[in-house]
Amino acid sequence: MPNILYKVPALKICDEHTPFPLPSDYCFRRQEEIKKSIFITSIGHANSKESAKQFIDRICREFPDATHNCYAYAVGAPKDTAHIGQSDNGEPHGTAGKPMLNILLHAEVGEVVAVVTRYFGGIKLGTGGLVKAYQGSVADAMEILPVADKIIYARIALSCGYEHINLLHYHLPLFDAKIIQEDFQENIIYEIELPSAQAEAFSSAFTNACNGKIKILNTIILGS
Repeated sequence: MPNILYKVPALKICDEHTPFPLPSDYCFRRQEEIKKSIFITSIGHANSKESAKQFIDRICREFPDATHNCYAYAVGAPKDTAHIGQSDNGEPHGTAGKPMLNILLHAEVGEVVAVVTRYFGGIKLGTGGLVKAYQGSVADAMEILPVADKIIYARIALSCGYEHINLLHYHLPLFDAKIIQEDFQENIIYEIELPSAQAEAFSSAFTNACNGKIKILNTIILGS
């Protein structure tokens, strides 16, 4: 079985090349009305402060006329406070960003960013009402957020002859592996990526299938 670290949003991580506005495979969204104010919660997958800020920027650009675009992010493992951020974006201090962040930090999901967009409806909620609205918006979205497993991956560099190409392609799907790079020289140098828990078994099976006539150059466990 793959080495599973924790759950993350089942969404793509956005960067400068991501389509605008964000399509559904980059953004999970929920909307509700509270005392005539519209609250739109957008959840994204971010594994760095930079990717979180890319997501936040996209949402702010999508709703430039909103009264507030408040946000929070926790882009490490669940409950990890090393890489977090939040903003009230004009709401009274401590009524939006911090309550949103508290929900993210108590979730069993890592690498997450949330933006709550508010269109004011004319009825003031008060500080307690704002905290409840922003906190509840994120909590309700997180409860139904699609998630996926974050897995530790490894990369294997190997050298094999041209006569072993078909055997290699036969073994790849058996170990959930894929070719990242290939260099055709006298022999072929492949860089293979696969779940780290499968690395030893893949190397052994492929070596045996080729009667020991290949060479495993190195195996690197990718950063968790």
